[in-house]
Amino acid sequence: MSLHESAVSGSPPDVPYLRIAWELRQDIDQGRLEPGDQLPTQAALVRRFDVSRATVQRALEELRREGWIDSQQGRGSYVLDRSAAHSAPEAAGVGLTEHIDAAFQATRVTLDSFSLTAETLNSALQEPLHRVRRGELRPDSIAVRLLLPSPDAELALPKSVADEADDRPLRRLRRLTISQAITLQSAVGALADSGHVADVVVDIRTVQVTPLHKLYLLNGTDALFGYYEVVRRAVPLGAQETEIYDVLGLDATLFHYSATADDGKGAAFVHSSQRWFDSLWSTIAKPLTLFE
Repeated sequence: MSLHESAVSGSPPDVPYLRIAWELRQDIDQGRLEPGDQLPTQAALVRRFDVSRATVQRALEELRREGWIDSQQGRGSYVLDRSAAHSAPEAAGVGLTEHIDAAFQATRVTLDSFSLTAETLNSALQEPLHRVRRGELRPDSIAVRLLLPSPDAELALPKSVADEADDRPLRRLRRLTISQAITLQSAVGALADSGHVADVVVDIRTVQVTPLHKLYLLNGTDALFGYYEVVRRAVPLGAQETEIYDVLGLDATLFHYSATADDGKGAAFVHSSQRWFDSLWSTIAKPLTLFE
């Protein structure tokens, strides 16, 4: 199964720009558009999908971020040859699930994660965990290590645009962090309680740092790495919406590195990333207590 096979099968999403991106992926995946072909103009896509130009532009940006197309100023958008790269970069919300799904096909599964929260990871785990419960995947053991920012750390992000002293964005993040950590621990731990997996360990620790990137290490052989980009957005804080500087993990672009890559560079990155994670885990990281 290709990394995007699930994204181009099934029913199209309800959100207009995602539906357009889905249909264009279908065109590419089924050979109606081949590598090097130029996509229809934005005006043609507006007519085809009966949407605004802004919606079409957002769909094209989605495809660019996932590595399906490239755009050249004044010359339109062209389909990329995705077979030329070991693994094209992709949005975290799209590709992480299939990498984890593949990792869960091993007998002994290990998953190390460093991120701002566990929101993207929880989303990516849903389908593999369902497959374990259905008996489609049968690992003997699962070991998850989750490394998060400390709930009491004065992080650089998120913060209010208007008032840096406003601690509500950080308090909101702390609630989200704890909630997502509890969800992950409960969902993975339930596999042992139900008898689906004999040996399950979920260990969560924190460090006093602001994550500016996210890292996932799978079975010691694969690494997915992506930078958090800072965005300005409005979020509900109390009875009103407040503009904050924040990062969106689901939209982060992930780069995949494999220790089995022929050029050796993937192995070097995976091993270096594992050493970096282990160095934090075994020194300054502190256990996070979720239940008193």
